[in-house]
Amino acid sequence: MPDTPAPHPISASGFDLAPPDAAERTRLEADLSAEEREVLLQHGTEAPFCGGLLRNKDPGVYCCRLCGLPLFKAETKFESGTGWPSFWAPFDETHVIGVRDSSWGMVRIESRCARCGSHQGHVFPDGPPPTDLRYCINSVSLTFVADGDPLPDPLGRGDHLA
Repeated sequence: MPDTPAPHPISASGFDLAPPDAAERTRLEADLSAEEREVLLQHGTEAPFCGGLLRNKDPGVYCCRLCGLPLFKAETKFESGTGWPSFWAPFDETHVIGVRDSSWGMVRIESRCARCGSHQGHVFPDGPPPTDLRYCINSVSLTFVADGDPLPDPLGRGDHLA
């Protein structure tokens, strides 16, 4: 009997969480600007109060700039006064992972896309109810999709919402 490949992990909201293969990753990374590359791949940070999505208040979804996975809903965005877009909850708990970050002489939790591992920002325990979390995210790490528009599907997996 032939071996059946293991199914890709699927999130509760129906998205394929399998990471891009080497060829897909090379293709996705080739499309990044220098600033996007610095933030997403080298764990950099954009300057505060300069990000293009900071003041966006339109309804929609914020997706990973690299792989297109939905990370945050607009209705969870709030004004934190920190200079970066802030959210109190992810789109789906399994779409965002936290990794201990002890750079810059402090301990923080880095926020990464669960599918491609790209750096998004950090999460802090000083946000509003109901979660008391503040996902402080770089605008260049995200692509905003307005309600009614199709979500990006750069990996061609067809798992985007209708």
